[in-house]
Amino acid sequence: MQLKRFLLLSLSISLMVACAPGQSEAVKDNSTTMTVSEDVAAEASAASDSEESINNPESKADVIRSGNFVSGEHDTAGVARIINSGGQFVLELDETFQTSSMGPDLVVVLHRSEDVIGSTEPPAFPLQEGEYVVLAELESFSGAQSYAISADVNLDDYQSVAIWCRRFNATFGAAPLQ
Repeated sequence: MQLKRFLLLSLSISLMVACAPGQSEAVKDNSTTMTVSEDVAAEASAASDSEESINNPESKADVIRSGNFVSGEHDTAGVARIINSGGQFVLELDETFQTSSMGPDLVVVLHRSEDVIGSTEPPAFPLQEGEYVVLAELESFSGAQSYAISADVNLDDYQSVAIWCRRFNATFGAAPLQ
């Protein structure tokens, strides 16, 4: 199922890139030529900058808080950190991040509790409305990734990050941020 989604998404992106106006750069692959728009090239550059700050602790971003994931309903591991990158707060999951692919509708949330897993009931570790803010859908079940934090979120109100299955109100794992 995931493979079909990935293939459809890849095909869609390839078609959008090939049909995009303002094409500027050609990329050759054996027998075919694809054209990449300036917008796609800019997005790739931004993603590269974000990856650099995740993989390089000496990068220009300042780490505000960080913590290690603990497992909830499913095995979850890795490091989460909030950085200040030129005045924009960003939540980063490092390259060791990993969680289960068993849940639909997985999102990344900031939670008010310092101990999400310890303050909720097993086995699902459900979250209470009003105790969290959703940052975005989880991009990937593993590896480095980053999520912008809206300027209207007061970071002092949130003490941890969690990977949460919205559909079944189940917390896969959480990391206290210190």
